[in-house]
Amino acid sequence: MSFIDHLEALRWHIIRAAIAVVAFATVAFFAKDFLFHDLILGPSRSDFWTYRMFCRFGQWIGAPELCMDKIGFVIQNREMSGQLTMHISTSFTVGLVLGFPYLFWELWRFIKPGLYPHEQANSRGAVFFVSVLFAIGLLFGYYVAAPLSINFLAGYVVDATIENQIDMQSYLSTLTTMSLSCAFVFELPMIVFFLAKAGLITHEIMRMYRKHAIVVILVVAAVITPPDVSAQIIVTIPILLLYELSIHIARVVRRNSTRRLNEQLAQNQGIS
Repeated sequence: MSFIDHLEALRWHIIRAAIAVVAFATVAFFAKDFLFHDLILGPSRSDFWTYRMFCRFGQWIGAPELCMDKIGFVIQNREMSGQLTMHISTSFTVGLVLGFPYLFWELWRFIKPGLYPHEQANSRGAVFFVSVLFAIGLLFGYYVAAPLSINFLAGYVVDATIENQIDMQSYLSTLTTMSLSCAFVFELPMIVFFLAKAGLITHEIMRMYRKHAIVVILVVAAVITPPDVSAQIIVTIPILLLYELSIHIARVVRRNSTRRLNEQLAQNQGIS
């Protein structure tokens, strides 16, 4: 295919992906009550699932202070068209999130023909695992990282006379940033998989720089969470586990590549 033909193929992949995003965004737009009352504003209420689980855990270990009976802030809108704009932008964001597996599938369909047959075979299931890791990270961010951040920031006061009246856009920004950051961070195993396939990283290098990676992970956890030690620890632990899983993935990729090269060498020697 010529360069123009590639652009034409890419254009249709982008069009189909855009149609999917618009379709999901339209569904989210008309599901306004569920989208905002149950989904978006859920972490702002004390009956949210995460807060109830923390309360049960606190009762189990004898730490009643883990119960979050009240969220100390009020969400408000300060602009005339603020709620309409927020409704549209939030629906579009939800459309992107729900359409992410299809977006990646379209991207993969564009890239896949340019791979060698063995590369296509080795990358089988990439769309599935990327989508699963994205969903797990998104759920972790929504149910763990975001509620902890919102609860900490809402309860932090410098003086009891100051009332927290949070703008809706600020609340949405915190919720979206926490959730999407975790969703993309959880893609670490797949990123390592492709880098290992390309020979750009090995499990030996990852083990050698494990201490440096821990520092980077701590920094990332500090960036995507509020300055609360407990929240940072809760976010750091799964990222560390993902890093260890990525080391194992890199080792498996290296072993499979070595075995394939040995088989090819034996076959070539047999032919000669």
